Amino acid sequence: MDATIREVIEQGRAYLGIELGSTRIKAVLIGSDHAPIASGGHTWENQYENGLWTYSLDAVWNGLRDAYANLAADVREKYGVELRRTAAMGVSGMMHGYLPFDGEGRLLAPFRTWRNTTTGQAAAELTEKFRFNIPQRWSIAHLHQAVLNGEAHVKDIRFLTTLAGYVHWQLTGEKVMGVGEASGMFPIDSDRLDFDQAMIDQYDGLVSGLNYPWKLRDILPKVLPAGVQAGTMTEAGARLLDPSGTLEAGFPLCPPEGDAGTGMAATNAVAVRTGNVSAGTSVFAMVVLEKPLSRVYEEIDMVTTPAGKPVAMVHCNNCTNELNAWAALFQELMSAMGCEARQGPILDAMFRAALSGEKDGGGTVLYNFLSGEPVAGLTAGRPLLARTPEARLTFANFSRVQLYSALAALKLGLDILSRERVALDRLLGHGGYFKAPEAGQRMLAAAAGAPVSVMETAGEGGPWGMALLAAYSAGKAEGQSLEDYLDSRVFAGQPVTTIQPDPEDAAGFNAFMERYVRAMPAERAAVEHLQ
Repeated sequence: MDATIREVIEQGRAYLGIELGSTRIKAVLIGSDHAPIASGGHTWENQYENGLWTYSLDAVWNGLRDAYANLAADVREKYGVELRRTAAMGVSGMMHGYLPFDGEGRLLAPFRTWRNTTTGQAAAELTEKFRFNIPQRWSIAHLHQAVLNGEAHVKDIRFLTTLAGYVHWQLTGEKVMGVGEASGMFPIDSDRLDFDQAMIDQYDGLVSGLNYPWKLRDILPKVLPAGVQAGTMTEAGARLLDPSGTLEAGFPLCPPEGDAGTGMAATNAVAVRTGNVSAGTSVFAMVVLEKPLSRVYEEIDMVTTPAGKPVAMVHCNNCTNELNAWAALFQELMSAMGCEARQGPILDAMFRAALSGEKDGGGTVLYNFLSGEPVAGLTAGRPLLARTPEARLTFANFSRVQLYSALAALKLGLDILSRERVALDRLLGHGGYFKAPEAGQRMLAAAAGAPVSVMETAGEGGPWGMALLAAYSAGKAEGQSLEDYLDSRVFAGQPVTTIQPDPEDAAGFNAFMERYVRAMPAERAAVEHLQ
C-alpha cells in the first residue's frame, strides 16, 4: 500500500487541500481514492486590536508555511519521498471578512474577520436596499461600513477579497473566487453563477454621489463554479508556500472556497434537501433549498454550494471557545493538584459526562458568547454561567449545558427553517464538536429534531473537503456534476454513523432553550455593564 501511495506522490497524482480555520491552519493530502494520506497543521489565534478581530498577513504566511512544512515532513516520514507537485490543489478559509488592497497590492486596512460585529448600520441599510439579508460579517457590509465611516482608504481600493481569495491570488496571480466563497461577499445570481448584477447596480447608485474612482464590479474577484481550473502555481507562489524550494510550480489550483463550501463537500451535502452542520470555533448549518424562503430573515444567510445551488445558512459566531476555556481551567486545577493533565482527555471526559447529565441540564443556563452574536441580537459577548439556588450543579449537568450552549444560538435559526417547512432528507455533522463519539450527534439531533450522521472524516472536514474540490476540478468526467462525483467517486460505501433524535433529549433541550431565551436580558446586561 505504501509503495502505491509513494508512486502517487512521486508522480504528482495526489491532491492537496489547505484550510485557514479560526484556530488552526490544516493541510491534507489525498490519494487517487480520495482518502487522506498525509496531513500537517499550525495553531494560531486571532488578535483583538483597536476594537477589531484580526490576523496579520505575516501570521497568515507563517502559519501556511508551517502547516505545509509539517505536511511535507509527514510525507517524508511515512513514504520516504519529497512532495514536489500535486495533480491539483485548493485553498479555503473562514468566509466573509474584509481585505482591501490598492493598485500596488498593498493592504489598506487590517484584515477584518467574520467575527467582527461592527457593521450593523451598513448591514441594515443594505438589507433594506437589496431586500436581501446582508449579514454583518459579509464583505460588502464591511465595505459599506467603511464608506459610512468615511474611512480614507476606501477611495484607494482596487481589489477586495477574502482570506482564501487573497492566498489564492498570491499563489497564482489570479483574482478569482469559488461561487460558494463569493456568496459570503455579495449576493449571488445562481442562474448566472455570478454576483447579482442588479444589486451591484443598486450599490453603485447608492455611493455614486461620493465620487469613488471605482465601480463595485471592478474591485470584486471573478466568480467561478467548482470543477474549473482557477490558475496554476507560480514560481513566486511556490516559494511563498515552501521557502525550501522543493515545491515546483506549474500545477493547477481549483477555485478558492470558504469553510462552508468545504464542509458541504466533506459531508456530501451539496444536493437539494441535504444539510450539514459545522461546529468548531463557530457553528453554522447549511441546508440546500428546493424552494426559496417565504421572506427575508436577518438570522438566515442566503449563500450557495460550491456549484452555485441556493443554500440557507444559519451562522453563529460562537461555539466551542467557552467549552475549551473551561477545559483549560480544569487542566490548571489538575496541574495544581500535581496531576498530569492534557486538554484533549479533559474535553473527552466532559463529552462523556454530558451523556449522563439531566436532560434539561439541571436548571443551569450558560451563554458562550466570547464575541457578538447577531442571531441573538448581540453586538458583543460576555461568557456567562447562571443558575438558580436549587439548580443541580454536577459535572455531568455542567457538561451537558456546555454542549447545549454551543448549539443554542444555532437552534434559534434552525427553528426558523422548521417554521418555513424546509425539507431535509439528511443532516451531517463535522468539526471538532463531533470528534467525541455520540455526544455531539445526540445534542444536535435534539436541537434539530432530525437524524444526524457523522462520517469518519468528521473531525477534519474542511481541508479534506477542499482536497475533494481540487480532485473534482482535475478528475471529473466530462459534464459530471459535483453531486454525482461525490456520490459515485468519494462516498459510495463509506461508513456512516447515524443517531436519531431522542424525544427526551429534545424535550430537555427545549426546556434549556426556554431558560436561555428568558434569561437573555441578563446576558445583555452583562454586555452593557461588564467592561
